[in-house]
Amino acid sequence: MPHLLADFLAWRSSAEVPEAEWSGVSLAAVGPADATVMVLVDCPDRDDGDAGALLSGASGRLLDKMLAAIGLTRDEVHLAAVCAKRPTAGRIQSEVEARLSEIAKHHIGLVAPKRLLLLGNAASRAILGTELQAARGRLHGFNHKTGEPGSGSASGKASDETGVVASFHPRFLIEKPAAKAEAWKDLQMLMRGLTSQEGVR
Repeated sequence: MPHLLADFLAWRSSAEVPEAEWSGVSLAAVGPADATVMVLVDCPDRDDGDAGALLSGASGRLLDKMLAAIGLTRDEVHLAAVCAKRPTAGRIQSEVEARLSEIAKHHIGLVAPKRLLLLGNAASRAILGTELQAARGRLHGFNHKTGEPGSGSASGKASDETGVVASFHPRFLIEKPAAKAEAWKDLQMLMRGLTSQEGVR
């Protein structure tokens, strides 16, 4: 895989990726290459292809509110999906999960964020190798240079460490509003220990 972010994003829609034969529109990640916070979702929503952007509808509007609650805007985060295209029925097929996980971890390494927010079960499995419910409730360490679990320095102070928080996808929160209180706890955990001096704008 390319080792420059711009080249990687172009490659992400090439014939070499698992989604190449899937129908639909390939949607590239967006946001600063050096973002302090990266957000990873499972795949484009059903209407995102028509809009030409990830999380363009109701899920996106809720994401914008979630980011605003922690002092961020969509323009300040690097937003990406495990799948560049929406899979059939919105579910990632098991036979491509490992490759998509490898690609997503490589992507994180190119951005090298201090914090990573995983939204939804598929994103949690891809990066942490565990289901969302088991992953929630703590800040995970992730070594973005090796793509492996971190050494425990999830504070974001080590140059190769990213602190990772898994939470609910906005589409789930729309269906289950009662979970928003738990999602708020996740967002607070995501930002804990980060200051404006550390790059959160």
